[in-house]
Amino acid sequence: MVAYGAEQRVRVPALRARWLRQTFVHWPFRPEDVQALLPPGLVVDQYDGAAWVGFTPFVMADVRPPGVPASAPWLPTFAETNLRTYVRREDGRDGIWFLSIEVACPLMLAARAVGAPYTLGDLRVTTDGDTVSYTGSRGAGRVSYRLDVRPGEPLQPTERDVWLTSRWRAYTRQLGVVLETPVEHEPWPLAGAAVDVLEETLTAAVGLPAPLDEPVVHYSPGVRHVRLGPSRPLFT
Repeated sequence: MVAYGAEQRVRVPALRARWLRQTFVHWPFRPEDVQALLPPGLVVDQYDGAAWVGFTPFVMADVRPPGVPASAPWLPTFAETNLRTYVRREDGRDGIWFLSIEVACPLMLAARAVGAPYTLGDLRVTTDGDTVSYTGSRGAGRVSYRLDVRPGEPLQPTERDVWLTSRWRAYTRQLGVVLETPVEHEPWPLAGAAVDVLEETLTAAVGLPAPLDEPVVHYSPGVRHVRLGPSRPLFT
């Protein structure tokens, strides 16, 4: 069982931000299909016998290094979308593995230095009444998505809800070395969400087959106190 609240304090963050208007779309896959996309040293995590892949578009706001106040007028706000799965190290520590990351801000491409698979794209997040819409594309539209959701009432998270949404470290790989980046923020406030439109080619682009079942969908207005720690190598 993963922790609902952060598992560790990030006392000296490398980056601070807010993650807003985030939708979590999760599909179950056969574990062997997802394991084939992972580097040595990481094992696919499972829930109810399945590996889960999450498509998570959101707004990244007030991105800043330590010491810069959130009120600074020049801080960027932009759309980002992650395609991710959940993994464990050999010692059992769980975390996120990113299959792809689309972003609308060129500054974030600097995270490629630690192996984060950022790709610049044309991304938008809009609201119209009670509908939140996400669109994105890269590579002249060869990889794209559109998602329209209507958030529902707040919910008390179940064990599966927490398992799907709450992870406190991310793993990346650079020059053959796996790196761990710790994350701290308040627990996600979650709601259900009705999906009006869901079209995407992200999963096929990374080599995944069709999922085993329909997606599980959550919406969150976001978390406002995100602290990302420095990345550190795990294996040599």
